[in-house]
Amino acid sequence: MRIRLKRSDYLRILEHARSGLPDEVCGLIAGRIEEDMHYVEKVYLLDNPDACPEHFSIDPRAQLEAIRDMRSLGLVPLGNFHSHPSTPARPSDEDIKLAYDPSANYCILSLAGDEPALKCFRIERATRTTRETDVEIVEYAPLPRAFQN
Repeated sequence: MRIRLKRSDYLRILEHARSGLPDEVCGLIAGRIEEDMHYVEKVYLLDNPDACPEHFSIDPRAQLEAIRDMRSLGLVPLGNFHSHPSTPARPSDEDIKLAYDPSANYCILSLAGDEPALKCFRIERATRTTRETDVEIVEYAPLPRAFQN
């Protein structure tokens, strides 16, 4: 399984994470799926109502608005993202505990090192297993073959 993210969307997520410091920020990703490729076509930058550097939550109203927008655009939810201001881009114990959907992409942007690091995971909460997925950051992400005319 792979995720393709436009560089412009990656930069939006990065700016969102930096502007939220010292707290974690969060959001949702939506797009289309073709075979094993998840094409991110829209990023939803959301507030972290917890305003905390160690965890985040997503406001249910904002999440519902994003889901409605996804549906209106013909997109599917692909997962979520959040930042780790001072820890590596790997799921924390809390991230694993709160991962309710094993088919979702859980993306983490770490600002802890010299350079930001974005990694995405599939998380199976019941067994506490995580599997990193490949992330491709591209200048332009063409529509998958199934959605081209």
